[in-house]
Amino acid sequence: MVQAVHRAVQVLKELATGTQRLGVSELALRLNVAKPTAHALLRTLESEGLVTQDAETSKYQLGPGLVTLGNAYLDSHKLRIRAVTWADILATRAKSAVWVGVMVDRQVLVIHHASRPGTTVQTVETGASLPWNTCALGKAIVAFLPPEQRAALLGSDLARVTGASIDDPEVLDEQLRGVREIGYASDNQESTLGDASVAAPVFDHTGQVAGAVALVGPVERFQDEFTHHEGAIATREIARSLSRDLGAPRNAGLSAERPPEP
Repeated sequence: MVQAVHRAVQVLKELATGTQRLGVSELALRLNVAKPTAHALLRTLESEGLVTQDAETSKYQLGPGLVTLGNAYLDSHKLRIRAVTWADILATRAKSAVWVGVMVDRQVLVIHHASRPGTTVQTVETGASLPWNTCALGKAIVAFLPPEQRAALLGSDLARVTGASIDDPEVLDEQLRGVREIGYASDNQESTLGDASVAAPVFDHTGQVAGAVALVGPVERFQDEFTHHEGAIATREIARSLSRDLGAPRNAGLSAERPPEP
């Protein structure tokens, strides 16, 4: 590993979490490097537009160059390219926002957001990152990971974002077992108060889980059992259509843990 590159990445990660604006001394302390080293790293990143310095506080924050890199990643992501049409169909059919997400370490990265139909102002969540255990997207993906990967995630630190977040590995494991049985996951205000979602896994041409599609909206919309069920079924069907578009085999997602549907 090239140490300078590794340290530069560490700088970006530090600026992406916590206070988000940090001074040279703060970063040097966090990275356990000399202040001149931290300053040199920041100046190099600044020259490439990856960080910027606030004129008033002299502190550093992430720069616009990262947006360009992030958009390039999203635009080239195969799942996102294939998911756009299907997400729009689901958003129109269910009259709700639709997210498409993939796992990155222990987080779910939202790679596409289809806004709910209408003229109301909406926050576009593309690029947002959520702890996997606090959202339906994460549960839908992790439920279908190989057992050893699933166990590792359950054994790691589980985030608690709201009072409804579930950070008990045994409870989560039981939920994931249920997800494998019915083919979709749910969350109720576990990542954002006032919001709920249902999500279904998407599989690639190898039969491995590649991501998930979620229907997201105000919790009131999901409190009605019929509406919740209808939304879940619609989401599962769209996820299956997207999986077929990616070349997934017919038995994708089926295992000894989940009996085939009649």
